[in-house]
Amino acid sequence: MQFCDECGSMMVSVDGRMVCQNDDCGATADQDDDLAEQFVSTERQGDSSPIETEENANFEGKPTATDVVCDECGHGEAWYTIKQTGAADEPPTRFFKCQECGHRWRGYN
Repeated sequence: MQFCDECGSMMVSVDGRMVCQNDDCGATADQDDDLAEQFVSTERQGDSSPIETEENANFEGKPTATDVVCDECGHGEAWYTIKQTGAADEPPTRFFKCQECGHRWRGYN
């Protein structure tokens, strides 16, 4: 990944040149061919989620929360995992799965 020397934004490869993604900047630079072979440029982050949101993700055996209520069935116990989804100075996000009906949701602190 290459960053703009002018504004610090991420740059992408366009016709063999690196172009700043900041519309207000528009700086260009030579593409580092050694880096180009190691990395893949994308226009934006994909829609896939790195968090356990798949239907068959295994929450069973994870810690149990008893301070939550499922919006779907009203059950008061859910398994949960914790992920740091924001900046390091922000609290982590808890991801819950109801032990009764399997409904999933996020909890923000």
